[in-house]
Amino acid sequence: MDLLRRLFGGRGPGGPPDNALHLYVRCGRCGAPVHVRIHLLNDLTVEYDDNEQVSGYRLRKEIMDARCFRLIYAELTFDAHRREVSRSIEGGEFISQEDYARLSAPSTGAS
Repeated sequence: MDLLRRLFGGRGPGGPPDNALHLYVRCGRCGAPVHVRIHLLNDLTVEYDDNEQVSGYRLRKEIMDARCFRLIYAELTFDAHRREVSRSIEGGEFISQEDYARLSAPSTGAS
């Protein structure tokens, strides 16, 4: 069973991390929440120093919500070990995973 899990990408409870960073943002225009998964091994752009050594990584991500379709631009920088150093956003704001869950939950408004 463990062989099948490794072949097809499944993870057990003690499996390796998914090498991902999950971003949660809210559109600055309509307030729609968006979840974006960043694969830390494939999605980052490498940056080199003067000696051609890896000095860090950068990510510029265009994010579009499903309500007003306005682009949100997120820019993140990482050190040489792919640890996040800084982040900025234009056209929206970063929110927590809990805020995302609350904002994306179906409303139960009574009429």
